[in-house]
Amino acid sequence: MRPAFGALILALCSSLVASLPSPGYRVKESVAPPRGWTKGDEPAADHIIVLRIGLPQPNFNVLEQHLFEVSDPDHTRYGQYLSKEKVEELVAPHPSSLEAVNKWLASFGLEEADLARSPAQDWVTIKVPVKTVEKMLDTKYNVWKHTASGDVLVRTTSYSLPAELYDHIDVIQPTTMFGRLKTAKSTIVWNDDEETSSAAAKVGTITDTQLYNAEGYTPSPKVKNSIGITAYLEEFANIQDLQSFYADQRPDALNSSFNFVSVNGGINDQNLTLSGAEAALDVQFAFGLSYPINSTFWSTAGRPPFKPDTPTPTNTNEPYVDWLDFVLAQKEVPLSISTSYGDDEQTVPRDYARRACNGFAQLGARGVSVIFSSGDYGVGDGNADPATQECFTNDGRNATRFIPVFPATCPYVTSVGGTQSVPEVAVSRFYSGGGFSDYFPRPVYQEIAVRKFLSTLPKGLYKDLYNPHGRGFPDVAAQGDRYRIFLRGVPRSIGGTSASSPTFAGIVALLNDHRLRSHRPPLGFLNPLLYTRGLAGFNDITIGKNPGCGTQGFNATAGWDPVTGLGTPNFGKLKDLL
Repeated sequence: MRPAFGALILALCSSLVASLPSPGYRVKESVAPPRGWTKGDEPAADHIIVLRIGLPQPNFNVLEQHLFEVSDPDHTRYGQYLSKEKVEELVAPHPSSLEAVNKWLASFGLEEADLARSPAQDWVTIKVPVKTVEKMLDTKYNVWKHTASGDVLVRTTSYSLPAELYDHIDVIQPTTMFGRLKTAKSTIVWNDDEETSSAAAKVGTITDTQLYNAEGYTPSPKVKNSIGITAYLEEFANIQDLQSFYADQRPDALNSSFNFVSVNGGINDQNLTLSGAEAALDVQFAFGLSYPINSTFWSTAGRPPFKPDTPTPTNTNEPYVDWLDFVLAQKEVPLSISTSYGDDEQTVPRDYARRACNGFAQLGARGVSVIFSSGDYGVGDGNADPATQECFTNDGRNATRFIPVFPATCPYVTSVGGTQSVPEVAVSRFYSGGGFSDYFPRPVYQEIAVRKFLSTLPKGLYKDLYNPHGRGFPDVAAQGDRYRIFLRGVPRSIGGTSASSPTFAGIVALLNDHRLRSHRPPLGFLNPLLYTRGLAGFNDITIGKNPGCGTQGFNATAGWDPVTGLGTPNFGKLKDLL
C-alpha cells in the first residue's frame, strides 16, 4: 500500500508542478478538462492561431450610467443618445494598458502592422504560430478530440500572463475555450402539419399586425428609420423566397429587397437550394411587418469560443464579437436589430460573455434596440423527465442545474419568449426559453417585477437549480409557432422563438416610425422603458409553462414571469404610451 500511495502523491505533485506558472507569471485562467473531449498530441509548431486579446474597459461603469440615463423615460436625458466617438472614448483601455500590451507584443517581434485593433482599441488580434503563443502565455497547447464526433481542435486548459501584465488584459482567446467548426441549426422547430384551427389561421402570417393592434398602420419611407437582421453559421437569405413571401402576404412590398452587408467575409449565396430556414424566417417577417422601413441583413462568417456541455455537443455559438467589432465601427447603425441565435450561457466563457454584453450596451447607448430570442428549451433542455434530462454543469461538478441562454441573459438586450394561439398562451409544442442568469446579476430596472414573481414561488422550489439573484429573462414575448414562410421556393410552416424575435423587432421598428414622425428620438435600449411606462402596453400571458431539466419549469403568471416576460405587445397602446 505504501508504494502505491507514494506513487499517487508523486503523480499529484507532478501535476501540480506542471500547472504552476513560470517565475514572474500568474495563472490567468484554468478550467477542468471539458466533458466529451480527449487530450491528444502536441500540435505542429507552425500551426497558426488567431489570438484575440481583450484589454480592460476602465470607464465602462460611466458608459453604463449614460446608457441607463438616456434609456429612462423619467430622466431628463431620455433619448439623448451618445455619438459613436463618445462611446469609443468611454470603452477605450487606459493608455498604460495599451503601452504594457504593446511592449509585451513587441518583445515577441510583433509590430503595429501585425496587429488588428477594434475601433476603441479594446481588442487586439494577432496571427501567430502556436509555439509563439505557448511562450507568450506560458502554456502548452494540445490537439483535443471530441469523442462523439471525432472533431479536433488545438487548445489548452490553463494559461498565464507576466505578473506586470495581469491587470492590463481581461481575456485572451482561443485558449481554454473549446470550439468545433461545424454548421449547426439555430433554435427553429419545424411544423409541417396543415393548419387545422381557426385560431391557428389567425397567426403565423403578416396578420400578426392584427393580433398586436398594428393593422392599418403604414410606416413612412421619408423618416430616417431602419431595421436589421443578423445571420451566422452560413444562413443565407434568398431574395426569390422573399419575393414569394411578399406575393403571398405583402404584395405592396413586391420587388423591394434589403441591403446586404458582409462581415468578416460572410456571404449570402442566392442559390435557391441553399436558402436558410432561419434567415428566411427572420427577413420575411421582420421586413414584411416593417415595410417600407429601410432594412439590412448582415452575414457574419466564423465561429466563436465554445466550452462543450451535454445539451450542446456541437458548436452552436455565434461570432458576436466579430459582428460587434464591425457594427460598432459604423457611423450609422439600424435602430432595431433582431438576432435569433443563442447559446447555453455556460458554454460561453464568462469573460467573453461579459465583453460581448458590454458591446451590446454600446449599441444601446447609441440609440439602438438590440433584441434576442430566448431559446426553445424551457429552463434548459425542454425535457421534464428527471431520468433522461441533460442539464449538467460543465465546471467539473456535473451537477444538475437549469441552463440559461446567452445573449438573452445580457442585461443590455431585450429577450423575447414565445406564445401561441388566440387568446395567447405560452408556446407548448416546444418551450419558451426563460429563467435566471448565472453570470449577470438582476438589473435595477426589473427588480420590482422579478421580486414579485419570486415571492409567488413555493419556498424551496428548485433550490440550487437556478440563481434567484440573476437577471431574469425573457423580457417580453411574441407569437412563436406556425409561421408561414417560403423556403427554397416552397411555403413551409415553422416555429421557434426565432420567429418571436424578428416579429417583436418589427413592432419596435413601427414604434420608432411613430416617434420619428413626431420628431422624437428612437426608443433605443428598451428595458427601462418596458418595465415602467410600457407595462400597460402589453398583453399579459398567464397560461403555460416552460419545462426542462427534469422539472415542469416555471409558470406563466400575472405580471412578469420567466416564460413570457411582461407579455406580448399591443402596438396601439404602446404607440400612445411611448
